[in-house]
Amino acid sequence: MRLPAHEATTAQLGAVYPCVATRRLPARGVFIGRDLFGGSFVYDPFELYRAGAITNPNMVVLGQIGRGKSAFVKTYLLRQAAFGRRIVILDPKGEYGPFARALGAEPIVLRPGGSVRLNPLSFAERSTADESGDVSSRRSVVADLASACLGRSLGPAEHVAIDLALDSARRAARSPTLSSVVTALLEPSSESAHSIGCRVAELAADGREVGLELRRLVSGELAGMFDGATTPGVDLCARVVVIDLSHVYSSPALGALVTCAAAALERALDRPGTAQTFLVIDEGWAVVHNPGAARFLQASFKLARARGIANIVVVHRVSDFAASGPAGSVAVRLAEGLVADCETVVCYAQSDAEVPAAMRLFGLSEAESRLLPRLRRGVSLWRIGTRPYLVEHRLAPSERAIVDTDARLASPTSSAPA
Repeated sequence: MRLPAHEATTAQLGAVYPCVATRRLPARGVFIGRDLFGGSFVYDPFELYRAGAITNPNMVVLGQIGRGKSAFVKTYLLRQAAFGRRIVILDPKGEYGPFARALGAEPIVLRPGGSVRLNPLSFAERSTADESGDVSSRRSVVADLASACLGRSLGPAEHVAIDLALDSARRAARSPTLSSVVTALLEPSSESAHSIGCRVAELAADGREVGLELRRLVSGELAGMFDGATTPGVDLCARVVVIDLSHVYSSPALGALVTCAAAALERALDRPGTAQTFLVIDEGWAVVHNPGAARFLQASFKLARARGIANIVVVHRVSDFAASGPAGSVAVRLAEGLVADCETVVCYAQSDAEVPAAMRLFGLSEAESRLLPRLRRGVSLWRIGTRPYLVEHRLAPSERAIVDTDARLASPTSSAPA
């Protein structure tokens, strides 16, 4: 008995062999490596957006330690810089120093008690900006910082206290700093209290918890980074900007500090005529686990297309998003909202335990998700919109020294066994 040939649609074939039946991307882009099902693989979010293949340029990169995600991110940025793209990196571990120097830049190193400061409230100072826009921008930054420091949402009275503190700081100096806002929160003026029909002591009580938490950033153990005007000579508008936060990597306030650094960059990122920019948030768990920081970053993601910015969030595991809080909590919704605003997902090997979360969060099929624990080093599953690709990243010999994060672990020492 002879059976008829099986017939199937391309959609059905794609479900069974997801990376084989995927349509090819437009040819313009930066070289990544080899498509394991034939040909080279190139990718550029701005070109894909222009071609209508994606609706936003943001990306999330995941991978277990040692699987190649850092090498991919660094070489990808290096290759984009060769085409005139601007590179801005928030570097909590201090790993991007060789990368910055390869492009002729030095990292901006922030440390408690250091000599370099960034003012997260200076970004709104534009000569053509509407005054109400400046006020709204600063209000959002201070509220998100306070939420990040407190680890919770702010109440109505706290929002009012912040508004009045900013007004006081703005009247005292055209360019307010976090220090001046903290002073106004802890020592409000009678004029501010009168404007809302309360006593000075009542207004001070409303803003006290916010003021005390923000005080840690300006006169506590974290002072010396964000407590004054931006240090003269620090160029946040350069073609390559790496902000090194490795001296506070172990701090519980890392999420808030990343938010401070990102806020200080806002004005530079939003300048008219700025080249298309890649903004990298490495160790993204510090942001997604902190509601205030995640809220700030999500707002930045929403403006990515208007600003010509491709945000790249780098994390280790899929569970970094789910572990940001209890199921259904604000923190989890914010973390998952960040993923929803990243139309490109690059996933290096994940453990079997991460597969169910990957299927749910990234919309992977069973066939795609089964690949994740089996990916060898340097190979990743890309999900661009609804299109999956299996890609082997390729390194040029000249790039190896720039991307190597294993040098100290792999090099022999005098104490090594023979």
